[in-house]
Amino acid sequence: MPDPVQATLQQGLKQLKTNLGAQQESALLAYLALIDQWNGAYNLTAVRDPAAMVTRHLLDSLAVMDFLPPGSILDVGTGAGLPGVPLAIACPNRKFFLLDSNGKKTRFLFQVKTQLGLNNIEVLETRIEDHRVVAGYAGVISRAFASLDTMIQTCRHVLAPQGVMLAMKASGVHDELQGLKNQDFLVTLREIVVPGLEETRYLAELALPR
Repeated sequence: MPDPVQATLQQGLKQLKTNLGAQQESALLAYLALIDQWNGAYNLTAVRDPAAMVTRHLLDSLAVMDFLPPGSILDVGTGAGLPGVPLAIACPNRKFFLLDSNGKKTRFLFQVKTQLGLNNIEVLETRIEDHRVVAGYAGVISRAFASLDTMIQTCRHVLAPQGVMLAMKASGVHDELQGLKNQDFLVTLREIVVPGLEETRYLAELALPR
């Protein structure tokens, strides 16, 4: 009998039309196992049910994969590595930088990188306000990091000239857009379908006019 958690993942990937190899699927499930193992001591997530973790963590992260710009991606306020780790597993030829100021979270991420052999991720333990880069990132993505205004204010200095910010949001994003103070950025709002999730998800893309 197939494992129900693996079956949930495979069905979700099929609905997303995301073709991953068996090794990548195993890595995603191993990542969830590490979250479960470290969760008690490190308080990584409030979601404890493995099948729910597949939906709310793995599939939620992978649902935005097709909207990533080419180039390096910074996952700001990554926490347990979401969405950065699932995206790095699904896109092994791309580089992902996972930033968080919480030492416990970054220690967990170093363990994930080492144990799963994810050489395409780099873990950064710092505040985004203190992070400095030379060329900037093609994409800065966040999930439940901050309001759109705050994201623009704190992240724009690490963005490449033609880069985009991607904010993964729930239904409250409409209120954020209504109260958006920073008018420099063009906003594109997309509705994202996450297999198995009843709530509607959104991806707000913020870009400077070209």
